[in-house]
Amino acid sequence: MAPSGQMASPAIEQLLKDGTLTGDWTLDPARSEVKLQTRHTWGLRPLEAVFSEVNGQGTVTAAGDVSGVINVGAGSLDTRNPQRDKHLRSAAFFDIANHTHFTYTVDSVRPAADGVRVEGSLTVRDQTRPAPFDATVSTAGNEVTLDGALQVNRKDFGLNWNFLGIASIHNTLVVHAVFTRAAAPA
Repeated sequence: MAPSGQMASPAIEQLLKDGTLTGDWTLDPARSEVKLQTRHTWGLRPLEAVFSEVNGQGTVTAAGDVSGVINVGAGSLDTRNPQRDKHLRSAAFFDIANHTHFTYTVDSVRPAADGVRVEGSLTVRDQTRPAPFDATVSTAGNEVTLDGALQVNRKDFGLNWNFLGIASIHNTLVVHAVFTRAAAPA
């Protein structure tokens, strides 16, 4: 069983090396969350959207290699403004009629200064770009939680609409991902 609480890099490295985290992990959608944070009105006003549809899975091998995927329902965003949400779901932004999800694919997770460095790629509207980010790690029993923030330039993914430059192209995806394992390997 993994120790509880937020972990420093050496403790994470030890858990990956000693096989404590080996196995298949499932993202708990009821306790996980992805938020989009940006600014609008020429950078004067913050904007936050919560995506209510998130799922995924991960695997940690006996050698300590980590891989996985997180899928986010593009149409599940909620900015608390139905008119804005409709526009963000349209072809001008997420184009949910043709691209129902965006996906983060994890290629590796390595211990880093204050937690882990997640290496992977983000796919939005069929555009895939490398998208590494740093995260903190917490553990409790058969549960691992990652909290991190991924910086995204929306133009890298073909999200170019920007009437009079009102919307920022710089965005942050804030990830709170809770993974559970049914039972530790024997």
